[in-house]
This record gives sequence, structure tokens and C-alpha cells, in this order.
Amino acid sequence: MEDTEDFVVDDDVFKEPMKKRRRSDRDQRFRAFPSVEQSALKEYEKLESRTRRVLSNTYQKLIQSVFLDDSIPNGVKYLINRLLALIEKPSLDPIYIGLFGSTGAGKSSLINAIIQQAMFLPVSGESICTSCIVQVSSGCCEQYEAKIHLLSDQEWKEELKNLTKLLHRTEELDREEADAWDRDDAVEEAIWKLQMFYGNGAERKNYEELLRAKPKGKIPTSRIITLKAEEAGELSVKLDPYIRTQRRDLDGESAETQIWPLIKHVEVTLPKSELIPEGVVLVDIPGTGDFNSKRDEMWKKTIDKCSVIWVISDIERVSGGRAHEDLLNESIKACQRGFCRDVALVVTKTDKLHLPEYLRERKVGNRAISSQREAVLERNEMIKLQRNRILKEKLKKKLPADSKFLEASDLVYTVSAQEYWQQALLTEEETEIPRLRGSIRKRLLDKKRMMVTKYVTEAFGLLLLTDSFNCTENLPNEYLHMSGLRRFVEEKIQLLEKAIDQCFAHIEQPLQEGVQNARTSYRRILGACLVRSRGNQGFHQTLKAVCLKNGIYASRTLARIDLNEAITQPIYDQIDPVFGGIFRTGKPTDSTLLPHIEAFKNSLQEKMMEIGVRNGWKYDSYKKSFLIQEISAILGGLEDYILRKKRRIYESLTTSVQNDLKPCYEEAAQIAGKKACERMKDVIRRGVDRQVAERMFERAQERMQHQFQQLKNGITEKVKGSIATMLTLASSQGDGLYKELADVKSEYKEMEKLHRSLREVAENAVLRRGMQDFLLRMSPSKTAPPKA
Repeated sequence: MEDTEDFVVDDDVFKEPMKKRRRSDRDQRFRAFPSVEQSALKEYEKLESRTRRVLSNTYQKLIQSVFLDDSIPNGVKYLINRLLALIEKPSLDPIYIGLFGSTGAGKSSLINAIIQQAMFLPVSGESICTSCIVQVSSGCCEQYEAKIHLLSDQEWKEELKNLTKLLHRTEELDREEADAWDRDDAVEEAIWKLQMFYGNGAERKNYEELLRAKPKGKIPTSRIITLKAEEAGELSVKLDPYIRTQRRDLDGESAETQIWPLIKHVEVTLPKSELIPEGVVLVDIPGTGDFNSKRDEMWKKTIDKCSVIWVISDIERVSGGRAHEDLLNESIKACQRGFCRDVALVVTKTDKLHLPEYLRERKVGNRAISSQREAVLERNEMIKLQRNRILKEKLKKKLPADSKFLEASDLVYTVSAQEYWQQALLTEEETEIPRLRGSIRKRLLDKKRMMVTKYVTEAFGLLLLTDSFNCTENLPNEYLHMSGLRRFVEEKIQLLEKAIDQCFAHIEQPLQEGVQNARTSYRRILGACLVRSRGNQGFHQTLKAVCLKNGIYASRTLARIDLNEAITQPIYDQIDPVFGGIFRTGKPTDSTLLPHIEAFKNSLQEKMMEIGVRNGWKYDSYKKSFLIQEISAILGGLEDYILRKKRRIYESLTTSVQNDLKPCYEEAAQIAGKKACERMKDVIRRGVDRQVAERMFERAQERMQHQFQQLKNGITEKVKGSIATMLTLASSQGDGLYKELADVKSEYKEMEKLHRSLREVAENAVLRRGMQDFLLRMSPSKTAPPKA
């Protein structure tokens, strides 16, 4: 169950469940998997499909049995709503894999290789190619399809207002200041966008004039442009002008490029891919965000919803540089605040190597290198070892010491999209493109197995409850101990509250230490943010853009600037390992939240067993089983609730600081004329000093602690409400909750068989994997390309 709000009784109990997927469509979903994995997936799919059929039959019987009733007991409403929710539950939530990299890192080339379409997304070795977030997935459609989502009218007006503010000069500047203004990156980008959208001369018009101006391109009223094609190459040609970054020196723009500044993001769907399974979404994420608020918000949310992030860096940049470090840091933050469960470094263009230079600098053993191929393989292995060690050290500083991340063997991949196509130096396997595909398939297979196991188990619990409605046993006598159980639950909830308090208390000291560090270092950090290597030249309007966006500036060409995040970083440095420990899964500790909830669940289930034995319930009694399964469903839904709240808690520090500094940003944004850049810096410095003196960092600390308290209250309220509902339903027939319903014994027996078959399906999957591994070990290796 997604959340305990699902327990609210819905009077619209006669809603029709969604139609089932055709068998032929379902089979197409497995084309991307080898035969062994296909067999496992088909068994899980069959289990899920049969379970949905049993639930649908039960739902229809219940609807028919109460259709003519004037009033439906609350217990029956609860049951019908729960059945409908399970029937309509998505088969599998998409797995988002974010390819996160800076300009020219090779994200698009990598996606093209993974989907086996050489030039599908635009690629270039010289400049930025993909200009917006692009999502690529496969489906059961017959054609290639792309949807280009545009900014709404209101979203564009907001950006237009900020662009014109950047270009507005209220006073004459001297020649040096005017030259610096013209060279400003923010100014160049603003001029370019306005000229692209409205035509030459647009940069000299004010906001009101541009609102009345007619755009050069035609804008659909739906704000979505849909492209379709029979072949990949055909769609690629149509799509290219929408997602390729447009050069600023081109004179004759097409109709497509004229609305390019409006593009928010693009969704591409491939038909029945044999390489990318349905349910996986590859996301090409630009490395810095965007000046437009909505695009920048989407950039962050897209990173946060990725369960896997691949940090993409080409072989020549992986060993250093601020951009690479910024990307790694942003990815690790996604683990803290979002749904990310796996971060890996993907080093691209690993076929690049100058052999004489490599041999001269080589320090590995005495083994002779006789070819370019041997040198590339050796260098790639060295890169893996080095970057794996460095990445683990970085993760150790931010995550708990026993985090699952640190146990992963696949933290670094060395890939070559070019060699994947040419295979002049490396085999297909050695390019590691198949290895990346394998990691995608494994993640989907694991998620499918977990989802079906949970789905079948939850459905079995509901059928137990349904069958119990017509049970003729003496229920009141068997539930004599329900009042005792309620007292037991109340005591356990109190213990859970104390455990959560103790868990959250671990963040208090790191928070305090972080605040002290922030107070002593904020001036140095702020000074570094406000200094550029070329002084104020070309920085005047960029700084103004920072102020217009409340301390944040993201462009397509510059490193992201976030003053709020920068001055709160000392706090995050202190709390990150503890914060990650609170929200992790796995090994239970005093500071880990989810194991406390798991322990609470186990104690309730043990009490069910105890009551069952005391009251003479049979080992497989529906009462005991229903209560145990329903407890799992209720508390299982809490994990999603906690993950959704985690982001708000983590970002509360920067949000608090940003809100406190908003007045000084607004004041600085109004400054224009001579020496404007220095005057803006002074206003920002004084504003930050003033807020720090007025306990800005302490307020941020208090707001984060308040968010933790709200999370605890939310957990306990959901637990109390849901379990109270469950116990009321399970208590007695004498209070009007129950009535005689249609006979569902055949559905119950079928569901019982499906529940028992879960173990058999899992054992079959293990056996097939063992056979596959054996055959792979016995098979001859692929022949390497000829030596270069």
C-alpha cells in the first residue's frame, strides 16, 4: 500500500477496474532479456496476472452482492476500496536511470549505444549538444514517438521578465564597464534567447513591448509538440532541431529552432526495444540546471527521482576539474534527499590514448605493451582501480561506513561508444556497453521480483479477510483478547515514538557543530563565490541573475552558482553521514529509522501468533494470517511516505537560509549603473552578516529539527489510524461492520495456491541463474579485434 490515506472509505465503490493488458503486449516487454531472465520474468508476470484476475473476480462478486443495498457496512466498503486499489496498482513503477554529466562528456553517445541507434540523439565532440532534459524509454507502441513539452505562457512570462531585467541599463557606463557588460555570460545568453524567439532587436525592447510582440515560431495551444516516425532515423531528423543546442552564429533558423527557448523537456518512446526493457527510463540530464525557475526545479526533481545515477565523465576530464567534482557532489546529495540507491562513475571515450606518451609515462610493472589495444585495456583497468578507491573515499565522508553503496563492486565503468560501433581496438564486451545493459536488466528483474512478491502476499491477505466475512466460526469468542491486543498496540506505539525520538536525536550534535562551522567560515566561502578569475569583467549581470533568482544561477555554459547551498555546506559536511544513516535500509542501529518500524511490525506480528495459539487458531487460520499480512501492508507503505518527506527535511537548511536572505538579494538586484558589481557584492555581504548576527544558521537548525518532529508525528498518526481501522474490522460481527457476501472460497483457494507458488518461482530463478553462469564459464571467449 502506498500510504495509509488509502484506507479512507470511498463511497464510489462501483468504479470499474482498469482493463487488463493483452498477452501479446506483455510478452513484448521481455524482448530485452536473455532467455534465462525471460523465463523468470514470465513466471512473475504470470503470477501477477493470475493474482489480478482473482482480485477482479472477487471485486465483481462483492459489487454484485451489495449492489441493491441501501447502505453498505464500512467493513465492506473498506474491503472493496482495498481490492480496487490493488487491482489498479501499476505493474511496476518506472526505474529512472540518470546520465548526469557536463558538456561534451558523451551522455548522448552513450544512450545511442545502449539503445543501438548510432546517431539517434545529437552528438558532437566540440560543443554542447543536448540542450534540455531528454527521457528515452521503450513501450508497446508501433512507432517511434517524441513529445516536446514547452513552458506554459505564465512560465515564459516569468523568464521573460527576468531576461529583460538582466538587459536593462538605467545609467550610462564608461567604456570599460560597457565592454565588461557586453562580455557577461548571462547577458549573452539573454540576448540570444530573445533574438531566437522574437527576432533581431528584441534585446532592446522592454518587458511590456515584448509581451505585445509576436513570436517568430508557431506555439501549439497544448504546449506539447508530438512527433512520430516509422524509423529511428526519421524521428531523429525531426527531433534534432528541438533538442540540439543552437549555435549563436547561425543566420537562417528553422521554424523548430525559433521556439527552442520555450522547450522544457522531451520524452522519447521507442517501440518494443530488444535492448532496453519496458519500465526503464534513461534520462539525459544537463549538468548545471537552468535559469528558468520551472526548468531548474524540474532539473532537481529529475535527479531526485532517479533510483540510479551514472556520473558521466570522459577519460581526459575524470582526474580532476571542478565540474566533475560538482557532478559527483550533486549525485551524492541525491542519495541523501531523493530516491537514489546507486551511484556509479561511467568514464567515456576510453578508446582515446596516445601510445608513445602512455608508454613514456607508464609506471605499471615490467610487462611489455605491444599494441594500442593492450595499452587501452591496461589503462582502463588502472582507471577503474583508482577511481573506485577515490569514489569510495568520497562516499565514506557522506554516507554511513557500512552503507550498501560502499559494498557495491560496480562503482566504475570504462566505456567507449565509438569502439562499440567500430570494434577496431576492443570487443563489444570490452566496451562495457553490454555490462551497463546487464546492470539495467538486473535492477528491473530484482524490482519486479520484489514487487510481485509483495503484491501476491498483500492480495492473499485481502482474500483471507474476504473469505472471513462468510465464516461461521464463533468470532466473538475467538476475539476475546482484542481489547488486550489494542492495549498492546498502544504500548508499542509509545515505544516506537521513543525509538524515533532517540533516532532523530543523533542529528542534534552534528547540527550544532555544523552551525558553528558555518558561522566561522561563511565569509570565506561567500568571498570565494563572489570572486571570478577575471575580476568583475563579464560578471556584472551574472551576479544580478544570481540575485534575481534568490542566490541561484544556472546557465548552459557556466558552473552552477548557489550561494545558499555554499554557505550551508559546512553544516551538511557535519550531518551527512548521520542523515544518511537515519534513512538507510539494512543493518539496524539506534540511529536508523526504518529498522525501528520493522521491529514494531515484527512485535505486532509475534503478538498475533501468540493470540492465535492462545485462542486455538489453526496454524493457517485466516484471522491470524489476515492480521499479519495487513500489518505488513500498512507499515510497508510508510517507507514511501518517509522517502517523500526526506527531501523536504534535507533541503530545509538551504531553504531557510534562502528565505532569510531574500530581502538582501532583492535589494542587490535593483542596483545598476557605475560600479554596480562591487555595490551588489557589498549589499550581499552586509545582508549575510546581518542575518548571521540575527541567528540565521540557528534558525535553519531549528527548522530542520521541526521537520524531523513533523515526520515523527506523521508516522505515528498513520500507524495509529490504520491499525485502529484494521483491529475494528477484525474484532467482531456484532457491530454492523459485516454482512453475508457472495461466496469467494474458489478465489481464496486459487489465491492460496498462488501464494505458495512464490517460493517455487524464486527457486526456479536461482536454478536458472546457476545454469546460465555454468554455461558462460564453459563457453569460449569472443575473439578480440586485430592488433593495432
